[in-house]
Amino acid sequence: MEILMNDDVNAPAAISTTSLPRKNRRWLLYFGPAFIASIAYVDPGNFATNIQGGARYGYLLLWVVVASNLVAMLIQSLSAKLGIATGRNLAELCREHYPHPVVWCLWVLMELVAIATDLAEFLGAALGFYLLLGIPLLPAGVLTAVITFLILSLERYGFRPLERIIMAFVGVIAVCYVAELFMGRPDWTQAAAALVKPRFADAGSVMLAVGILGATVMPHVIFLHSSLMQGRMAGTTPEQKRRIYRFEKMDVVFAMSIAGLVNAAMLIMAAAAFYQYGHTGVGTIEEAHKTLAPLLGKAASTVFAVSLLASGLSSSMVGTLSGQVIMQGFLQRHIPVWLRRLVTMLPSLAVIAVGFDPTRILVLSQVLLSFGLPFAVVPLVRFTSRRDLMGDLVNGRATTVAAVFFAGLIILLNLYLIYRTWMGGG
Repeated sequence: MEILMNDDVNAPAAISTTSLPRKNRRWLLYFGPAFIASIAYVDPGNFATNIQGGARYGYLLLWVVVASNLVAMLIQSLSAKLGIATGRNLAELCREHYPHPVVWCLWVLMELVAIATDLAEFLGAALGFYLLLGIPLLPAGVLTAVITFLILSLERYGFRPLERIIMAFVGVIAVCYVAELFMGRPDWTQAAAALVKPRFADAGSVMLAVGILGATVMPHVIFLHSSLMQGRMAGTTPEQKRRIYRFEKMDVVFAMSIAGLVNAAMLIMAAAAFYQYGHTGVGTIEEAHKTLAPLLGKAASTVFAVSLLASGLSSSMVGTLSGQVIMQGFLQRHIPVWLRRLVTMLPSLAVIAVGFDPTRILVLSQVLLSFGLPFAVVPLVRFTSRRDLMGDLVNGRATTVAAVFFAGLIILLNLYLIYRTWMGGG
């Protein structure tokens, strides 16, 4: 059996192997793309929304975190399957099958989503340096830019070095939040009750729920994941494609489970450290960092800052790569990675220089991402439901129904948020 592999995310597969390794090691060939996507699910926007959700409402919104992660597993599986079955990414298929005005509108919207994403990620990394090293935010932002440029320069050696670095960052974030949970000593009974009794408290909790959804199911990595599967491995027969997809589903479940546990740990930590002690007014990442030290000890605040820094640096790289995929797919245009990184970090530096509240900007950016979700999810569901495009990997009826239901739920949540917050005065 022949399977084509390639390290470069933007190039066609070119290396041919005539056989796979031993059966118990085959999954290693497929392991990685979902981890690249998963870093976007533990980015600084998640810190902002989960901390605010836990501090203000305790464990109330834990069910939203878990439900969002399950939706993310489904959506990322569909994105990977699209790349495997068609050999094209979502942006390319939109360009091929939609009218030009629609393509241009989608490109502009997704570029705005990418900028909002990059704003959150860049600010998060700068905050991490600020909290960890005690340097002002603007120099911290410049330091973030320099380090990000250095890491992205590894792309010249293929995608594997970047992949390994991002996977290492995921590990750092996960270890940090396991440590935070032990330090926080949460009330597991209340946490379990929040999972089995989904509800909202007020319009503010709805807005945070939409922010959590936007921070968890992110539009730009829907485009990126389909592109990652183009470059990593390509099957030439239906049987090979089914095999690749089976292994990629394992990758998705494993990577997204880790991301989901980290998100849940963020909210649980905030509920245990702030809500249970009456610190419901903790609304910013800086306040959370300062409050953790007297409540849980200096080590807790240091671990928090390290996890935020790892999240910001790694997700910033993923955001830049996603922007490349979006532009190349919709417009068939390519700009150097360093130029995109330079352009997209300027709004972040401007926000820091003007002195806006970074956490407020982070939360608003995640709400904007949630508004952009339907424009990524709806085309994804439509394309993966077409047998002429997907062949044997076309969605089953149950998968299509579930995907349509969740896409509709995302749209309804956003409409409800608009009504309650702006039109309803909530």
